[in-house]
Amino acid sequence: MLCSEDNRNLLIHFLNAVLIQDLSVPITQVEILTPYNDKEFLDDKLSVVDVKARDDQERIYQVETQLQMYSNLPARIIYNWADIYSQQLQSGNDFHMLMPTYSIWLMAEDIVKEDDRYAREYKLRDESQQVLIEHGGIWILELNKFREQKIENERQRWLRFFKEGDKLDEQTLLAWMNTNVMRQAMGTLKSFSDKERNYPAYQARQNFLREQNTIRWEFEQAQEQERQQKQEAVLETQAAMQREEAEQREKEAERQKKEAALQEIERLKRLLGKS
Repeated sequence: MLCSEDNRNLLIHFLNAVLIQDLSVPITQVEILTPYNDKEFLDDKLSVVDVKARDDQERIYQVETQLQMYSNLPARIIYNWADIYSQQLQSGNDFHMLMPTYSIWLMAEDIVKEDDRYAREYKLRDESQQVLIEHGGIWILELNKFREQKIENERQRWLRFFKEGDKLDEQTLLAWMNTNVMRQAMGTLKSFSDKERNYPAYQARQNFLREQNTIRWEFEQAQEQERQQKQEAVLETQAAMQREEAEQREKEAERQKKEAALQEIERLKRLLGKS
């Protein structure tokens, strides 16, 4: 969808909607660096959103969807941003040529469990929230947490679309969907759905998702089993140490008892000798 040359205006609209408070100059043109085609759609990692683009100010944008959460995902997110940012410099280039890089992640599952905020922004800041350099950052949008019923801005409209668009009837659009941009997005989403239904790869894609979920479940189960085994080993070690300490205390008490008995015998001997 956003990675299609035919939907360049949708990408521009989406980027401006998400980054409106951070862009010094709104985006008016973009060059899509990862153009979409049918073959890539069928063979890719299950996304019609993932895209990398550059605007006429040389700013770089990455948009990626993530269907599943796993423990190392935050590290991957940071690595991807840093990799895209650093790739700007070729051999001999100076640091002044580096331009802001914006990474936007649409999360199907929660990545942060501590609160219910659906939108997060990460930049290089110090303890007083002073930004080291205004060179973009990472935006994480958690769709599972987005529950706004009243649409107040374009970012919320896009999030509602990504969360509920596949459940809507394009013939009877709700008020929040009845804009030119959303109608175009809805039509594009339907065309992708038609492609899925028309290709045997659709079932393969579904099986791949199921396999990934199974692999993740088995991995988590293995981790939990390993954790329990380590905990049991620690408890057994502690119990063995406690048994050993108890035996040492018993031996020490027995030794002291024998020593006291011997001292008593010697005392009695001395008394008998005197008499």
